[in-house]
Amino acid sequence: MQRGLAACLVSAAFLFLLAVPGALAQSAKAAGLRQSMSLSPMTPPKAFLDGYFIADESQPAFLYGPVGLFARSRTCPVAWLIEDAEKERLSHRDPKNPVFEYTLYLEQDCPDAVTHFVFLDQSAMNPKQWIEWRRQFHKNKAEPEYADTVKRLETAIAGGFPVTGELRFMLVNGELSPGSLEKLLPSGLSCPPRYDCAQGVPVN
Repeated sequence: MQRGLAACLVSAAFLFLLAVPGALAQSAKAAGLRQSMSLSPMTPPKAFLDGYFIADESQPAFLYGPVGLFARSRTCPVAWLIEDAEKERLSHRDPKNPVFEYTLYLEQDCPDAVTHFVFLDQSAMNPKQWIEWRRQFHKNKAEPEYADTVKRLETAIAGGFPVTGELRFMLVNGELSPGSLEKLLPSGLSCPPRYDCAQGVPVN
């Protein structure tokens, strides 16, 4: 009886790992980074994956994406991950307050390096809620600092480009990658801009 129960539990655990994308790390290097950074698999909401993202919150020049397309177009195996502490914070969010953002990691596991693209999922917020969220951290500085960004995002959304996230930074083998993400995305990551935020028009 006990042997049969144990076999069932092992089988169930194995099926769970197969069902969750990225539950099994593709390499020892990726597995080690997951452990050291306290990362575990996470399935992002569809709204986040379907939307576009910025790479500079203070003055975004372009929109990129959609997020899901960016992930699918990577040349090595990828997995969405979340920090254990962030997952815990997410589980205790106030359901009555929709204004919320949290961090997600897109792991790209290549033979020569493991890269983490660190995103903010902002799919639960519109631009006005976006600036309200920042006001709790920046106080009175939020309005003048981000007013132009809000206008740009509102124009983009009105033009059919929902903005659901931000690429904050990139880690290579656990180390912060320097340089401008807006310059790196089209040149080094094969991710051309889709919308010109300064001009308020799509990029052909």
